Amino acid sequence: MLVGLKQANDSVPKVGAKRPTLNVQFRSGSASRILEIETLDVERRAFDVLQLNTLLVESIRETIRARGPQSFDWFMQQALYHPEHGYYSSGRCAIGRKGDYFTNVSVGPLFGQLLAWQFSEIWERVGKMNDFVIVEQGAHDGQFARDVLEFVQRRLPELFGALRYLILEPFPILEEQQRRMLEAFGDKVEWRESPEPFTGVHFSNELLDAMPVRLIRDGTEKLVALDGDKFVFVERPVDKTIFNQAALESIDDIAANLQRGYVIAIDYGFLDQEFESSVQVRARHRNLDSPFEQIGEADITMSVHWRSIVEGAQANGLRVAGFTDQHHFLTGIISQSASGNRGQSLLAESRKAKRELQTLLHPEMLGRAFQVLALAKNVGPETNPLAGFKFACRWAKAAEEKICRTARRTPST
Repeated sequence: MLVGLKQANDSVPKVGAKRPTLNVQFRSGSASRILEIETLDVERRAFDVLQLNTLLVESIRETIRARGPQSFDWFMQQALYHPEHGYYSSGRCAIGRKGDYFTNVSVGPLFGQLLAWQFSEIWERVGKMNDFVIVEQGAHDGQFARDVLEFVQRRLPELFGALRYLILEPFPILEEQQRRMLEAFGDKVEWRESPEPFTGVHFSNELLDAMPVRLIRDGTEKLVALDGDKFVFVERPVDKTIFNQAALESIDDIAANLQRGYVIAIDYGFLDQEFESSVQVRARHRNLDSPFEQIGEADITMSVHWRSIVEGAQANGLRVAGFTDQHHFLTGIISQSASGNRGQSLLAESRKAKRELQTLLHPEMLGRAFQVLALAKNVGPETNPLAGFKFACRWAKAAEEKICRTARRTPST
């Protein structure tokens, strides 16, 4: 019997739509506040860990037995980022049609090419400086970096000469994959385990949603415990507190190291009214019933709470430079590239490129599933927005106004 903690075995609704897939439809949840998580959208029944006697499971079990029930963010950290056995850190994470989930990079090189164009505009806005740094965090196998660098080398040679590409990667096995993928670019690409001061742009695609979270609702926190040989959730009373501390600390680190330039984060999430504080567990393009299923073999994510990210950024001297959905973001880049005097359009006429574009833009595919947040530091308020936010005001006007109101309360830097 677990003393002093209430075991949580009551049933909950089935897993809802969270991490975008190519055939998923998204719904809005009920209103919730950042400090009171609305629901834990995973099955609360226990799983027999005897069926999961991996080294990672044994390690988690030993810690719980030695120290007692642990917070879900600790469990999520172990499942995803354990130095040897975590889902991401071990290199088991598989993306694409034969993997566990789709992302923008899986679609093809067009996504990287469009972002390269946006990076080019940012380089111009900071004065076409030498040693312009693109920092990518959450680079997986390096495919996005290769798509960007190949395009810049071929179409934007002046930028290529001034560019340094820096990948933040704490895990050796992933750095190894990235080095193989980017071998052709030699010393143009560098690796670091943690951020360092830079001028340029920090980019991430589906990074924030994979950062560990606590499970807190109405003054109650769910912890991971053991009942015999089974993982279970137990509850304890807790004061209202921040559930996404890891994501906020990441924003703190980026803001502290960005000397001048922008942050562009692409992810799936909600603002206050629509926010769904539900965990999604996914393997082989299938939603699993519990985070205790396939530990270290499955992805665990939660939708991003954009309001808290914006407020954390502003507290660190960043200002909102744009917020929109992916459809309007990429459409703005395409429009700007077509109307500018930089040569031919970004878009190739091949059937493959057209399919990629449809997947990235279509509202029922990835176009509305993802949102894009841009933050700026020491670049001054622009008369015109970045290309990606040219049509931002046409998307989700109420949500856009909420973000913009928050931005206007922060003095320009």
